Amino acid sequence: MSNLAQLGSDIVKLWNNYASVYLNGMWKTVSLAVICTLVGCLIGFLCGVLQTIPVAKKDNPVKKGLLGLLRGLIRAYVEVFRGTPMILQAVFVYYGLPYFTNNAVQWKSVWLAAFVVVAVNTGAYMAETVRGGILSVDPGQTEGAKAIGMTHWQTMTSVILPQALRSIMPQIGNNFIINLKDTSVMFIIGYTDFFATHKAVVGATFLYFPSATIEMAGYLFMTLVSSILLRWLEKRMDGDASYDLATTDTLAHTSGMVRFPHKANKGMQKEGGR
Repeated sequence: MSNLAQLGSDIVKLWNNYASVYLNGMWKTVSLAVICTLVGCLIGFLCGVLQTIPVAKKDNPVKKGLLGLLRGLIRAYVEVFRGTPMILQAVFVYYGLPYFTNNAVQWKSVWLAAFVVVAVNTGAYMAETVRGGILSVDPGQTEGAKAIGMTHWQTMTSVILPQALRSIMPQIGNNFIINLKDTSVMFIIGYTDFFATHKAVVGATFLYFPSATIEMAGYLFMTLVSSILLRWLEKRMDGDASYDLATTDTLAHTSGMVRFPHKANKGMQKEGGR
């Protein structure tokens, strides 16, 4: 039997015997990546907003001092978690907490420790992404919102962040796909994700390369499906690009006065078919 045929035979044998184990590992990887990406985005949005709050010379010194302190802490947090490997962060968080508390405080579950590490790491990357997304929005948007009496909070939540969210969606998707792969380092603290499943199967069968082939295919499947779904979401957020101005009066204010011809045609066709 050729090497290729032997590889195929070993892969089929592993899948027949351990399919449920592999699928369970994939589920743990996807669920951890989804939850940690969502929480990391919340952390990143909070840090990004705090870093972009405007400070004027006439502002209260307490406000300026507090914002300066918060920004310093955020900067330290971002640099530490972006500048160190996630695998070492996992070791430090999981084993460091009992160490520094003399075993008075310990993690109740490995999943919780893995969640904290991946979510906080994602938040550090998202903080800079959100800050850049907010700064990329045209300053005229902020000036216009203030001109109609909106507060800074209203301006951020209703005008700036919705536009920034669309511009940073590709990076959010990129971070999610990275998390799908980087959760594999959580095996160092005993979290049984997809990669840890591979190690367990290899330990039982000694079929390292066939199991690694299944792992490669599994990770590729998860990332491709995620990419397709994220592209679809981005298109949904873009809205309809086919529109024209709803007025022919060149002196009329046309801001926001648009129509979608093909939608109107669809409506007329539905009415005609009744």
